[in-house]
Amino acid sequence: MARKGILIDINRCTGCYNCFLACRDEHFGNDYLPFSAAQPLNGQFWMRINEIERGKFPRPKVAYIPNPCMHCKAAPCIAAAKDEAVYKRPDGVVVIDPVKSKGQKEIVNACPYRAIHWNDEMQIPQKCTMCVHRLDEGEREPRCVESCPSGAMYFGDLDDPSSEIATVIKAASNAGNSSKVEAFHPEYGTDPSVLYIGIPKRFVAGEVVLSDNSGECAHSVKITLEGNGEKRVILSDSYGDFEFEGLEKNTDYKITVEKDGYATYKTQIFTKTDLNLGEVVLSSLK
Repeated sequence: MARKGILIDINRCTGCYNCFLACRDEHFGNDYLPFSAAQPLNGQFWMRINEIERGKFPRPKVAYIPNPCMHCKAAPCIAAAKDEAVYKRPDGVVVIDPVKSKGQKEIVNACPYRAIHWNDEMQIPQKCTMCVHRLDEGEREPRCVESCPSGAMYFGDLDDPSSEIATVIKAASNAGNSSKVEAFHPEYGTDPSVLYIGIPKRFVAGEVVLSDNSGECAHSVKITLEGNGEKRVILSDSYGDFEFEGLEKNTDYKITVEKDGYATYKTQIFTKTDLNLGEVVLSSLK
């Protein structure tokens, strides 16, 4: 049986909020019974955009993580609901019945992702439906995916290896750490149908400077990072800058910077936070 899902590439998300606005345009003031009652104007974010600030001056970064309902395979909201007020369709989409769920505020509290909202006026819980009303009418994808201008969102059958979403997941899984496919908060154990590429972890950056030639950029200097069972090798760019992205949190790593004719630089780092090593000065051996 098909399992509909969404894949979101954080590396391509620009934080434009198009997905949020498309969701609001589709659902505000519109009933799509029996799947959903109209989304109210205020207080609900069926597509929430989390802004993650990373690093600090002079190397700050911002990552954007769109968070809809995760349509979990092991959905806690289903377990918390009475009278089958929340159910999973054969295609894996989790739906809150807007009639049966009336008065069941415990459904809101059951979601560890805080993706379910309470409608005070109607006294019902509400959330993203993956636009099942559109899918059942023959549309290819939900409004949020359709509206993404940067191509950061994919939709399709997670269980069909020939689908576009499955193909992208396979390709990303064979790429580097910054392209790792994973669930948001896997510790929740819900087996979500919304997956991500490039969830922010830690990064370490720096700038290589040559002691006898500080006026020239130290490009193509070899930098090696080792730790956590992996080894990565990169070259500094045209400005002497380098960066390792996608490092595990609270982990020890060793960095080695080396160039012929210069003393090798070595340092140990611990990724409690994102790190900027600043200027890494290589001393000439001449």
